[in-house]
Order: sequence, then C-alpha cells, then structure tokens
Amino acid sequence: MTRALIFPGQGSQAVGMGHALAGAFTEAREVFEETDDALGQKLTKLMFEGPADDLKLTENAQPALMAVSMAVIRVLDKQGNFHLPAAGKFVAGHSLGEYSALCAAGSFSLADTARLLKKRGLAMQQAVPVGIGGMAALIGIDLPAAQEIAAAAAQGEVCTAANDNAPGQVVISGHMAAIDRAIAIAAERGFKRSVKLPVSAPFHCSLMQPAAEVMQKALSEVTIKPPAVPVVANVTAEAVSEPSRIRDLLVKQVTGSVRWRESVLYMKAQGIGQLVECGAGSVLAGLTKHIDKEITALSLQEPKDIEEFLKTV
Repeated sequence: MTRALIFPGQGSQAVGMGHALAGAFTEAREVFEETDDALGQKLTKLMFEGPADDLKLTENAQPALMAVSMAVIRVLDKQGNFHLPAAGKFVAGHSLGEYSALCAAGSFSLADTARLLKKRGLAMQQAVPVGIGGMAALIGIDLPAAQEIAAAAAQGEVCTAANDNAPGQVVISGHMAAIDRAIAIAAERGFKRSVKLPVSAPFHCSLMQPAAEVMQKALSEVTIKPPAVPVVANVTAEAVSEPSRIRDLLVKQVTGSVRWRESVLYMKAQGIGQLVECGAGSVLAGLTKHIDKEITALSLQEPKDIEEFLKTV
C-alpha cells in the first residue's frame, strides 16, 4: 500500500507524552536529549511531568510535539529499517507539524527544527496581546459557508477561516469580538454548534503578521535541504520539494489557512492509500475518517503502536 507520513499540530500535547517511548527505546531518549540540548531547556521533564499549563504554552507545545514525532521516526528508522523514501511517498503536517514533516524528510536538522519552533511559538504568542484574539471551531459547516460567515462577522476587524480540517469542521480566527459575532451568525443560520478553542492567540490569520516577519528572518538563517520526499504544504495543499519554495511557504503559513482537508484529498489523488500519523495523539487519523473513508489512517505514539505497525511493513 502506498502511504504518506503525517504529523500532528498544536492541541495534541498531553502531560506524559513520549514517556513510554523514552522508557522503551534508546533512540527516543536520544531525540529528547538532543532537543533539550538544542533549546537549553529541560523540555523533556515538562513533557513527562507537566505542569499541563506550562506544556500547553505555544513556545513549549510546538517543540515538544515535534520531539515526540521525531522520536517515533527515529525508532521506526533504527528498529524497523523503515525510512524515507521507501516508507512513504509524501510527508505532511498540520501547522507546526509541517516542521516535523520537514525534519523527518531531512530538510531540517533536529536541533534547527527545535529552535525554529521555539522561536515560532514565542513569536506567535507575542504577536497579539492575550484576550484580543481567539479561535473557534464551526461544526457541521463547509468551507464556503464558514468563509461567508467570517466575512459577515468581520465588520472592520479580522475574522477568517484558519483551518479547513475536515468536512463539517472549519476553524475561524481573528479578533475576539469578531469571533463572537461569527458564532452568533452561525447560530442564526442554523449551525448551532460552535466551540471556542482554548488557545492564547489567533493563529493562521493576518494578526500573526509580526510572527511571520520573525519567521522570515529565522528561516533565512538556517539551511533547508531538499526533502527525501515532497512535503504537502499547508497553504497550497500541493507537494513542494524546492528549498526556497519551502522557506517561502513556511513564512506564508503563519498567517495563511491550513488546508488540511484538501491536503489529504491531494495525497489520495496521488495514489496514497494509507496515512500514518507519527507523534502525540490521534487527531489527524480521526480527521482522515471524515475526509475520505477510502483512505486508512493509523496513529503511532506508543511503543506497542510501533511494534504492531512494524510487523505489517
């Protein structure tokens, strides 16, 4: 079966993530140690022990999620001789997961990826004062309808579709007052279920422009190698392999929409039959079932997941 490797984004973090991997595999411990060294921070201790409020801070959650994803990749490589390009035709990741995907494909070193995500998380947090912006998931709604509601709610403020996750799940982002108006408009139009997300900043909208400028500088200072397999970029939902194009798209990703539903359908159209989610949680595997039931999806986050998977490949 032709597969792609996919990598989770923020929201999949949980205290204890990666702990079982570190206990079972030397390779996982090495990844966590390298990440800690790159950041000059005991991030692994925070991942394993919490507190949860510190772990969910954007500056910590982003490199932590990447570390768990890369621990899974390192174990697959060393324990199962399972590595790109034989392991998958594409890589893709949701928001910060795109950095994990590029690290897995060899475009970024692990240390550079950790430092980039630490900087990205800080820049995104600092771009908008806490309480000014927010995000909400509109449930049971398609992208065109969500875009129409966001436009009606803006009223001179920012309100836009930030994540097209799956049919019936579109996340909007922008000024908090505009988000509240959008929720009210959605209810008036018959979409009764909208959920404000517990995030501290309005990601993937134009309010993140200061963070995009920080990342433009940061990305210009690191080496980006051609990936072992193409990455399906969030903002285009198409494959890219050219380093300068990868750099440009990562900058645009900060303020641009995450076109995840389209990315999955693009991979299916290129012959992908299985998506393997590497890292904490199983959010992306779950979304896949809503996007297209013909694509199988599984999540690798615990030692038993990896051991069972390696028996099948």
